[in-house]
This record gives sequence, structure tokens and C-alpha cells, in this order.
Amino acid sequence: MNDMKIFSIGKIVKHEETVCIKLDQSFAAGLTGLEGFSHIQVLWWADKCDNQADRSTLTEREPYRNGPDEMGVFALHSPERPNPVAVSNVNIAGVDVTRGIVYLYYIDAFDGTEVIDLKPYVPSIDRIDKPVVPDWCSHWPKSYEESGDFDWEAEFNF
Repeated sequence: MNDMKIFSIGKIVKHEETVCIKLDQSFAAGLTGLEGFSHIQVLWWADKCDNQADRSTLTEREPYRNGPDEMGVFALHSPERPNPVAVSNVNIAGVDVTRGIVYLYYIDAFDGTEVIDLKPYVPSIDRIDKPVVPDWCSHWPKSYEESGDFDWEAEFNF
């Protein structure tokens, strides 16, 4: 392996009604120009799964009620994987470049979670017009916006 190093650029902050990404001040200038985007992709470290057992997990038994009996971690969004890197596409509520803060409406990460990168969501690059998925999950919502009313608990075994 080479000298690859991944480091935190900031943290998720959840306090009362506030949800945001607070960057280390040395990275604040990296937010310049993000103000016009509605969404970002947040890459974060799933630190609760950063242990030898979770990093050694390559398959999961019956993660979905209607899915296959066994699935590999590269076919799942599970945080249990060789490198516990997670990605969330989130809606931006505001950007404060000077303070190094990106305000969000929601993110599926815990308070204090380390953020390792941010990328603007760009439809011409990131949106797939006609994705294909296995039959067992083809009834899932077709977009992030549609997923809010979907009964996700009826789909998962965890």
C-alpha cells in the first residue's frame, strides 16, 4: 500500500434545531462558490464501524426483507466495510464561507462525525436518468424527494 492518508476536514454538528458541517478553519476557503448549489455530497467516516470486526465484514445475511439471502458490502450502503466511508447527498440550507460552515436540513450521520470531503451535486455528472436496479428493490422511490414518505422500515432487517 502507498502512503495514502485520509484526514478529517471538519465535523457534523447537530445541536437542537441546527444541523451543519463545521469545517476546520484552514479549509473554510474551500467553500467559496458553493453558495449557488442546492445539494452536496458529503463523504464522512463511519467511526462507529471503525473496528476490526466491521472492517472484516464482506457479506451481510438478509439485510433486506425482500432481497437476496446474502449480499456483499459493495452491493450495500452498509457502514460495515473495509474502509468505513459513507456518502450522503444532502440539501444545503446555507453556506458561511467566512466561518467555514455549511448548514443542512438533515444528514444521516451522528453529531461529531468526521467529514472527509464535500462535493457539489451536479445533475449533468451525478444524476443517472434511467438507472437499473434488481427486481427486489425496483419498487423503492425513484428520487431523494420521493423517499420521505416511503416506509423504509418495512424494507430493512436492521
